[in-house]
Amino acid sequence: MKLASLLDEFRVVAESVTEAVLPLLALFLVFQALFLKLPRRSVLDILTGTLMAAAGLLLFLVGVEMSFMPFGRSIGEAIGAMPEKWLLAPIGFLLGFVTTWSEPAVRIFADQVEEASTGSISAPTVLYTVSIGVALSVALGLFRIAYGIPLLFLLAPGYVLVIVIMWLCEKDFVAIAVDAGGVATGPMANTFLLALALGAADLANGNTIVEGLGLVSLIALAPMVSVMTLGLLVRWTGPRQE
Repeated sequence: MKLASLLDEFRVVAESVTEAVLPLLALFLVFQALFLKLPRRSVLDILTGTLMAAAGLLLFLVGVEMSFMPFGRSIGEAIGAMPEKWLLAPIGFLLGFVTTWSEPAVRIFADQVEEASTGSISAPTVLYTVSIGVALSVALGLFRIAYGIPLLFLLAPGYVLVIVIMWLCEKDFVAIAVDAGGVATGPMANTFLLALALGAADLANGNTIVEGLGLVSLIALAPMVSVMTLGLLVRWTGPRQE
């Protein structure tokens, strides 16, 4: 990437980060002046952390634009051009698992679940469950792209399944599952995996918009099913263990 192009990318992303951070910073300053009345040291720590977070977000988004999205699209085009279309499913499972395993939002969520449940639901259990759910959804999404299956044929039964399991599952796991669907669609899914699907659709059938988009909706759905399924297993095996 040329220097001029890199600087232009930095400028565009910096404007977006500024637009995202400034309203939150202004809101904090208003609450500090009217309600919070935090000590000066605490205010300085919060402002310093905000600047560090903004700088990290800037570097992350520029890196995503330079690497993750082109890399994901290139991989998608490579597997989409393969004659053995069924291979998209196992490759998608592997990439979906690894991507979710490295998703910062999912790891933070898993730690918070362990803390809120006082250790009864361990962070590795949540991390594995969400990662496997996303891996299955990516495999299913790439299989859909390979064979041109309409998205509605997957989403409608999926949400019906979510509603059914929701009535059978413990309320604690329902709450965890709903949040898991949100954190799974974090920056890694919305950059690498979405670019992967677009690249695969472009080479597999040429209908990039109709077939390539929609993977994130499956990624949001799958963790709800997997986490509530874990809740059902805990509910059914709990009395036997006791």
